Amino acid sequence: MRRIAVFSNMYPSEKHPTFGIFVKNQVELLRSKGIQVDLIAIDEPGKGKAATLKKYLTWFLKSIGFLVRHKKQLSLTHAHYAFPTGIISLIGKKLFGIPYVVTVHGGDIDKMAAKSARIAGYTRNVLQQADAVITVGERLKQDVIGKFGVKEEHVHVMSMGVDTDIFKPMRKEEARKQLDILPTEKLLVFVGNMIEAKGVLDLVDAFTIVHKDHPDAALHLIGSSKDERFMETLANRLLSKDVRITHQEPLPQKEVAQWIAAADVFVLPSHHEGFGLVALEAMAVGTTVVGSDVGGLSFLLDNDAGILVEPKNPESLATGLKQALEEPVETRRTIAAEKVAGHTYDVIAERLTAIYDDVSKGQNAK
Repeated sequence: MRRIAVFSNMYPSEKHPTFGIFVKNQVELLRSKGIQVDLIAIDEPGKGKAATLKKYLTWFLKSIGFLVRHKKQLSLTHAHYAFPTGIISLIGKKLFGIPYVVTVHGGDIDKMAAKSARIAGYTRNVLQQADAVITVGERLKQDVIGKFGVKEEHVHVMSMGVDTDIFKPMRKEEARKQLDILPTEKLLVFVGNMIEAKGVLDLVDAFTIVHKDHPDAALHLIGSSKDERFMETLANRLLSKDVRITHQEPLPQKEVAQWIAAADVFVLPSHHEGFGLVALEAMAVGTTVVGSDVGGLSFLLDNDAGILVEPKNPESLATGLKQALEEPVETRRTIAAEKVAGHTYDVIAERLTAIYDDVSKGQNAK
């Protein structure tokens, strides 16, 4: 049986159930296919310079120690995020000859690598030395090749996949009954971190415009509110609005799926987005998606699979939301379902194990 080590600086815990949930889902998927997966990850999103330095140093030393002890048993390592996680896999290859795969999720390219020339250099080295690079979106592939000089034949576009056992078509009426939502309410739902980069303030402003034409509309936000400064800004913005906007902290995926099923529209107005997995999950449920024309969303929602709007533009967002509320959804739902079919767990598992096989064969041929 193949044995791999997965490194990630994001992984959920009982206290933080949505922190890197997509990594956990992929690890469990691989294990269900008979692959022995050893996981070394950070499951604490807490901030603060001293605490962050301590947890990363502990994780780094634990990971290197694992490589030293198990270098002969490992077929390869798989790092989620090029930096800092990919550095561990790069060290494993340099010191012990262990090949590695790295998945680029977006923030490691769009934000982390832009912090300094040194980090950009580390990122470039990790990507160029990888035996295979997976990008969760097409635009990230273009960046990896164009900005970091990775050979195109080493780059694969593949999302983290959607769990269609959880995110599947549901009757809106039944979902609303369980959540105690009136059948006449026009419900818009957002799921994501409560931060400015997710376009939350744009959404509040856009919803105010929508509400004038649809006074029975309500907006429900689901996401982590750990950024206290932003939440204060949001609270002040809401004080000036006479609309129905509610918020709750992250929920288990089954409950998220239920809220999306109850919604008339799912909205993701991000300023940047590597792929937009939650939008794909909404498409799998069968709810119309309105999203910013950025990153992976540009490709995921094209060809009328969803409604694309200009980022950082509340007026454009409002127009897209009203379109979603007022137009028939069946054609768009059919197109979205066709896209979802290319991202099911079975498809992802087959593609990922094929990448692993190619990497292992390449190593054995050396």
